[in-house]
Amino acid sequence: MALLAYSCKKDMNSTDESAKDNDAFTAYEGHFLDALWKLNPDWASDVGYHKYDSVLVIPNPASRSALIAFTKVQMDSLAKYNPGTLSEGNRMDYKLIQNHLDATQWAIQQEKSYEWNPGNYNVINTFARILNENYAPLPKRLRSFYQRMANIPAYYKEAQKQIKNPVPELTTLASEQMSGGVSVIEKDFADSLKKTNIPEAEQKLMLARAQASANVIKDFAQWLKTMKNDKPRSFRLGKELYEAKFKFDIQSAGTAQQLYNAAVERKKELHGNMTKIAVKLWPKYFGKAPMPKDTLDLVRRMIDTLSVKHVKPDEFQSAIEKEIPQLVSFIKAKNLLTLDDSKPLVIRKEPAYMAGVAGASVSSPGPYDKNGNTYYNVGSLAGWTPEKAESYLREYNQYILQILCIHEAIPGHYTQLVYANKAPSMIKSILGNGAMIEGWAVYTEQMMLEAGFGNNEPEMWLMWYKWNLRSVCNTIVDYSVHTGTMDKDACVKFLTREAFQQQAEAEGKWRRVSVTSVQLTSYYSGYKEIVDLRDAWKQKMGDKYNVKDFNEKFLSYGSAPVKFIKEAMLAKTTTEAK
Repeated sequence: MALLAYSCKKDMNSTDESAKDNDAFTAYEGHFLDALWKLNPDWASDVGYHKYDSVLVIPNPASRSALIAFTKVQMDSLAKYNPGTLSEGNRMDYKLIQNHLDATQWAIQQEKSYEWNPGNYNVINTFARILNENYAPLPKRLRSFYQRMANIPAYYKEAQKQIKNPVPELTTLASEQMSGGVSVIEKDFADSLKKTNIPEAEQKLMLARAQASANVIKDFAQWLKTMKNDKPRSFRLGKELYEAKFKFDIQSAGTAQQLYNAAVERKKELHGNMTKIAVKLWPKYFGKAPMPKDTLDLVRRMIDTLSVKHVKPDEFQSAIEKEIPQLVSFIKAKNLLTLDDSKPLVIRKEPAYMAGVAGASVSSPGPYDKNGNTYYNVGSLAGWTPEKAESYLREYNQYILQILCIHEAIPGHYTQLVYANKAPSMIKSILGNGAMIEGWAVYTEQMMLEAGFGNNEPEMWLMWYKWNLRSVCNTIVDYSVHTGTMDKDACVKFLTREAFQQQAEAEGKWRRVSVTSVQLTSYYSGYKEIVDLRDAWKQKMGDKYNVKDFNEKFLSYGSAPVKFIKEAMLAKTTTEAK
């Protein structure tokens, strides 16, 4: 009894210490975020923290030194806590903060993209967010906008000094995005002023600064377009930088090389599944015509035949708008997930300052602005040649368009980000893991089809396998390009031949891989780890497994790396089983 009493007392003391550590760590997180936003006002605005909307930090060695000093101070603060005494959620936050600090130092000291990626100096996105989000009365937002413009001349004067040997592809993209997006400052700001009762004299000052700012941005875009660059940096990261960036950005359980190897094997598996379906469907679409002996040709013939079913160019966005309610109805009918109908999803034409990277994307409100709009950005086909538009629409045919909406909106990105904003941890939302976010969107495509979406038609499954192959080949292409020597011709040939993509899609992917790095691996990386976790969870739960329970439990952890969520979920299951 004495031993038992001692043991209980010891446990109580341990619990008290743990509670103190967790309270202290929670307080530290608040101090960490306060310091983070002072140095990163653009990022603060993007996540809905608007205290520093009027601030535009000049990009120079002094501002980078301030960031390095910040990381060192925070590393010292973090070292005072023992992760072993923290709660499960705080332990995840600890690791996320640690990863962010390490990644910041690496980006400034090793990657140095501020020297070779002019896109780092595109300020328009934050101005657009200040203008378009209704987090405060319009006059207040416009005055923040006005104050923030004050530093634009100094900002771009300094930007020209920082750019040393820019990547040509990134230089072109930055110039295009700034030229296309400058209307936010030159036109949209003026249109918004007309809706206010700001005194006329003040409005004149605001308009004059806006025009001067727009001219500076247009001059910078023109400077990029015409600058002489005898020794440009290659857009290829190289294996050493690539592996490091993969480690920080993806936070996977394995390396980039290991993921590449897994993707190669997954490609073979998908080809086998697609061949079986194509053989089954052949008589339905080709009658007694002989099947191609080459299985890739067989699958290609079948996909090409199905791809002719697509919307007209001017109906692309409206077709997406019609699809969303159908997805909501299906999820509710199948009881796959609890949806929050109060969070608005706005489908809009992709803004010009975002164009040139992805054909469709989602922009969500930050964790500080949870009632803000989530935008489903749809690329426009205006101005495309009929041949290019037809190629694009065959890629996003009537089957793929439905899968795209699952991925981008419901229950993909839009739904996951709504859940993430509800998670109690601000850190998990702010330092969210891109591979978990993209992986969830890919996983939901499979989950929806497994629940009967598309009526289990083999045509839909064939197209989903093709879509899943896209994620797999994203990894193969990204790794092959940035750590190897794959060129445009080889990339396009690979994607059209082995991923069954249309020419326009394949060429668009080449452009994307030449202006981004590592991000394209996040789809397959996150998907693979989520499916592996679901299978392990199924095994642990046995007869008690329920897809809705898994989905909601997984999403409850916010946008943490899947490897952290896996550790937490399986540990809990083991405990519950006992």
